[in-house]
Amino acid sequence: MGQVLLVSGLVGRLYYLQVVEADTYRMLADDNRINMRLLPPLRGRITDRFGEGIAINRQTYQLVLVSEQTESVADTLDRIAALIDLSESDIRWVLKETSRRSDFVPVTVREGLSWSEVTRIEVNLPELPGVLIEEGQSRFYPYSELAAHVTGYVGAVSEAELTAADPLLELPGFRTGKNGVEKIFETELRGNAGTRQVEVNAYGRVIREIARQDAATGEDLTLTIDMGLQGFAARTLGEEAGSVVVMDLLNGDVLALVSSPAFDPNAFNQGLTSEAWQALLNDPKAPLINKAIAGQYPPGSTFKMIVAMAALEMGLMAPEDTVYCPGHYTLGNHTFHCWRRWGHGHVGMVEALKQSCDVYFYDVAHQVGVDKIAEMAERFGFGAVTNIELTGERAGLVPTKAWKESVIGESWLGGETLNVAIGQGYMLATPMQLAVMAARLGNGTSKVMPRIARSTTGPDVPFFETLNIDPEVLAVVREGMVAVVNDPVGGTAYGARIEDEGMEMAGKTGTAQVRRITTADREANRDLEDIPWNERDHALFVAYAPLHAPRYACAVVIEHGGGGSTAAAPVARDVLREAQRRQSVRWPHDDAGGLPGQEV
Repeated sequence: MGQVLLVSGLVGRLYYLQVVEADTYRMLADDNRINMRLLPPLRGRITDRFGEGIAINRQTYQLVLVSEQTESVADTLDRIAALIDLSESDIRWVLKETSRRSDFVPVTVREGLSWSEVTRIEVNLPELPGVLIEEGQSRFYPYSELAAHVTGYVGAVSEAELTAADPLLELPGFRTGKNGVEKIFETELRGNAGTRQVEVNAYGRVIREIARQDAATGEDLTLTIDMGLQGFAARTLGEEAGSVVVMDLLNGDVLALVSSPAFDPNAFNQGLTSEAWQALLNDPKAPLINKAIAGQYPPGSTFKMIVAMAALEMGLMAPEDTVYCPGHYTLGNHTFHCWRRWGHGHVGMVEALKQSCDVYFYDVAHQVGVDKIAEMAERFGFGAVTNIELTGERAGLVPTKAWKESVIGESWLGGETLNVAIGQGYMLATPMQLAVMAARLGNGTSKVMPRIARSTTGPDVPFFETLNIDPEVLAVVREGMVAVVNDPVGGTAYGARIEDEGMEMAGKTGTAQVRRITTADREANRDLEDIPWNERDHALFVAYAPLHAPRYACAVVIEHGGGGSTAAAPVARDVLREAQRRQSVRWPHDDAGGLPGQEV
């Protein structure tokens, strides 16, 4: 009887397991032999305005390891090291990653395998459980340093990013944007993952693919940059530390944005060594900083147009009113010097701009006051970020009486207004802000704002706030800027003029002191080569062109370059001439972008 009951029980249990619970156990069995794997999406390409690839993808092979499929990660790594080059730091990194991630998550052991390395691994795969060769696409920057501060770079997923609930970030070798437009447009460029359902054997090796849903490629991004002009500007700047910015002054397109020196973004994608990282950090010329938007410099005499317009708008000075310049200006018990020690004599506003007379602007600023100067400066783009689609932009500084009281806790001094009049003292600006000022001067009606990503849905000329400047006021400073470059008698940048008919430019030189100039310095009158590099003045120049129909604005800053007329102005001249020759404002197949009177 007992045996009957036992057999009945076994039969009943078998029926329950095989019939009633069949679907459940079938599912469990399938879970053990069928894996669902994510397929990483192809990152969207970044191109210049003419479709030239700036950030693209190219085929690569990587070695990955799944720790749950191997008895000992350390032993497997030792076997791999006997086949291909694997450094101690690589091994330490893999051990760290496998310990902090889930056992089933693949960890990248080596990227960028050569074909010979791939074959050596493939032949030895039976002895390397848990090891896989993945074929994929890797980010590549064909222009290397030339566009590094524009594109930025991609890098390995950080600890902070892993907190996001996105399984894509767990994939081996996955990269995210770390800087530049790669970071700003990360969501659009990344795309969406696909899935791959595969059957695996007891060792975790793929037997066959059951189903696949391909990943959705990230969106391509078209920039406003003209890489031809970008390369020309970089070559013209040469080995100097500094920046060149060129803008379309009608719609704000940034046609060139050069920051020198730069870095190779490919090195960050491949994995930068600690030695290379320290070299970049310790370089006195700061290659990691995007000087075009994060470099903050005293604008020097390029700021004098702002002071002039503030005085004209307030009715304190007429263009024909003169100030006598004996080479110095006294306020209280302090003497302020003009750059021309023997002075300029009697000068009106246009003449003062043309010859960059400091004394004239000391006198004007003393009448206007720092707060009114600040109001005009802010109207022309100083003291605030432009919100261009790049990382790390800084706001510069437009000082006021209230600012000094709240930040420094001291009252404003009259002499500080005189320093601001010539773009010194607390005043700071970025090259991008200087380009915006030049663009608004050339435009004359709109508060042009820069953009570096082309809008595919909005208007070619976006809505800008009204500049709200009297055309007569604007005409005076423009006349002064034309004279700076094109008047052979006293024009500080006459030697850097554009002589090609129809391409002439208007501009303003600037030389910004980086340390206080003493009487001994003036008397010594040392050559530039005799002064330590980091003590030399910054050289600046702002301009727009062509005169008959302004379309291009340019700002050049050369760190410790000396005089604006000798160092920065020739760079701007060559770049603006090249921009007009190339007709960089055009889009492909867009005849409307050409300059008036020129064929497209």
